[in-house]
Amino acid sequence: MPTAVTFDLVKKDARTHARRGVVHTPHGDIQTPIFMPVGTQATVKAMTPRELKEIGSQIILSNTYHLHIRPGEDLIREAGGLHSFMSWDRPILTDSGGFQVFSLASLRKIKEEGVHFRSHLDGSKMFIGPETSMAIQEALGSDIAMAFDVCSPYPCDHSTAEEAMHRTHRWAKRCQDYHTREDQAVFGIVQGAFYEDLRIESAKVLADMDFPGYGIGGLSVGEPKPVMYSMLDAMMPYMPEHKPRYLMGVGSPDCLVEGVYRGIDMFDCVLATRVARNGTCFTDSGRLVIRNAQYAHDFGPIEEGCDCYACQNFSRAYIRHLMKAGEITGGRLATIHNLRYLLRLMERIRKAIEEDRFEEFRRDFFSHYDMTRNF
Repeated sequence: MPTAVTFDLVKKDARTHARRGVVHTPHGDIQTPIFMPVGTQATVKAMTPRELKEIGSQIILSNTYHLHIRPGEDLIREAGGLHSFMSWDRPILTDSGGFQVFSLASLRKIKEEGVHFRSHLDGSKMFIGPETSMAIQEALGSDIAMAFDVCSPYPCDHSTAEEAMHRTHRWAKRCQDYHTREDQAVFGIVQGAFYEDLRIESAKVLADMDFPGYGIGGLSVGEPKPVMYSMLDAMMPYMPEHKPRYLMGVGSPDCLVEGVYRGIDMFDCVLATRVARNGTCFTDSGRLVIRNAQYAHDFGPIEEGCDCYACQNFSRAYIRHLMKAGEITGGRLATIHNLRYLLRLMERIRKAIEEDRFEEFRRDFFSHYDMTRNF
């Protein structure tokens, strides 16, 4: 059966592993490398779908676990699916719920059939397994669904990581066997915690399963960034070249640049919207905490040269005032900026790859980016 999602590898950078590609989906093409804003509850916090389009969002994410709990996939299916429900006509990726079960649910019991847990909202007993996750995501109608996986904690010993990896592989096969929706693709997820041998094994096993794309899970869960980069370096030679590679839950500017350098095509993270609501902004120089007193009389934009609505129309002093006054517009303006900053960063990266100068771009980026002001 032909897959609903395909990938064209358009260009490889001459001196790095950076790639330029296009992911084709039923709701449109995605130019890669790309950052994907996260709309956990069928909304990107503080943003409307129209605003997301205005800042250049090509695809957004929603969350299987959260939407299953509230309002429920049956209601969303009744509304015509997630695209119709949230009035978004571009691609949507839904995660499987595996990470949320790992990070949010209480009294979690992982068994071969799936995960028994209690809801983080009301403590009610719940269950999600590979088949359940696929059924929920088919009801949601996303363009890309993720296989249900086991995310190992950091740190964990080798045997724990290996057991979780093998279960992830068995569950990936069950997801493939259960899934039937022809206008939706399922991506496998590479696991293996922080052990190079397991990451390589997982990449090989999942490559043999011939998914249309691959997530890399279980990173950015508290480990030092050099550890994450070493895992990517180890597994990337074993990732299929002509399938999209998605580094899950990673979204700080430095990690996007370093991920692309290692051959990643897709990224997502809640960081941009979460820190914006607290008055923290992304810039090419690093983190800028706009609530700080030093910006009280600063009438320049958040970032010189940024084309976002916030930077084109408002000053640091004004946005700081809104934040200090508890006005929701302050958080909205910071959110618009942070998301546009990351999307514009990816636009600049794509252009650099096209022109065979990504290595120079990366070097120039880190010559200005203050890692002491990083996230």
